[in-house]
Amino acid sequence: MHRFRDIAFTYIVLGMKSEVMSTKESENSINSANNFKLEGEIISAIPFGSGHINDTFKITTDAAKNNLYLLQRINHHIFQDVDGLMKNIELVCQHLKQKLAHLGDDEVLKRTMTIVQTHDGKNYYRNEQGEYWRVFILIPDTRSYDILETTEQAFSGGMAFGQFQKQLSDLDPKKIVEVLPNFHNIEFRINNLKEAIEKNPVGRLVDVQDLLDYIFEREEKMRTILELGRAKKLPLRITHNDTKFNNVLLDSDDNVQCVIDLDTVMPGYVAYDFGDAIRTIINSAAEDEADLDKIVLNIPLFQAFTAGYLSEARDFLTETEIDSLISAVHLLPYMQAVRFLTDYINGDTYYKIAYPEHNLVRTKSQLKLVHELEVNNEKLTNILVENLTSN
Repeated sequence: MHRFRDIAFTYIVLGMKSEVMSTKESENSINSANNFKLEGEIISAIPFGSGHINDTFKITTDAAKNNLYLLQRINHHIFQDVDGLMKNIELVCQHLKQKLAHLGDDEVLKRTMTIVQTHDGKNYYRNEQGEYWRVFILIPDTRSYDILETTEQAFSGGMAFGQFQKQLSDLDPKKIVEVLPNFHNIEFRINNLKEAIEKNPVGRLVDVQDLLDYIFEREEKMRTILELGRAKKLPLRITHNDTKFNNVLLDSDDNVQCVIDLDTVMPGYVAYDFGDAIRTIINSAAEDEADLDKIVLNIPLFQAFTAGYLSEARDFLTETEIDSLISAVHLLPYMQAVRFLTDYINGDTYYKIAYPEHNLVRTKSQLKLVHELEVNNEKLTNILVENLTSN
């Protein structure tokens, strides 16, 4: 049986939360929504989804058409430059709409996110409490899978992100604000780890020396993409930077509808998107699996995603970009391990944990994935090459 969630936008699992919204919260959300150009009068505002970043509400109006909206309270503690964030999303959405204009207005609304402006023509609203709000048209009759189950789904996911990059390949990345600086900068992540080691605030270094040795043995190799970029051998493009499979909307037949969750769209290297997607797709176990023997590679899903991605992306990628894809497959789980271990050494101040060793378990799990990728590097490279040469 398919496990899927109907979904409409970033960080959302369709279906209302079980708790009842307080009267104050209800009034606050409705008052905020009334500052936007909605069609019809608001009938209801319901807490929506299970996201942990932004607070999301499903807005229903009495309009005959376009009566469903998503209202979000933006987490401005994470996204501190809200103006830059929303300008990024607006610019990207406008560019995508231009690319799809030949399909007609109805189809464009289904294939891209649509920002609803405030009554004074802005793309977000700031209330008296200092909260930032935004509204999007809800995309109906779509779904997204939390767990990728078939090679057909993997192919669709790869095609979606390849298409997304291709459609944005002629948009100047200098126009996009870096809302989360150094997000995929391995040098920055390694420096954070070294600072944690130097401070050792909770005395955990004694437990992790073997993991540190493993990480630092690979540090130079993991800088490959960063150094290629600095040498101007990799073009800076507009990338998604959060290429989990559940950020792809599919229609009822599992055909690609659109890519969602554009909060992290920033200038970057295409390989980062490819590597981050593969990190979650290829691992047969959970990100925090304690039994390392369960961490094995799902090669068929890798092959399918790669085929889907290259079916859209190979026409615009440079030779150096193509060569960098496999490097990113190794880099992204390595970088995630560095982040988990940094947090463990610092006393678990960033990631939520379920038990004291959670970040340590996560680190070991990601490094086991790195090991499996290294062992199978030749096989993965051959699959990529085969998909480049196939029709």
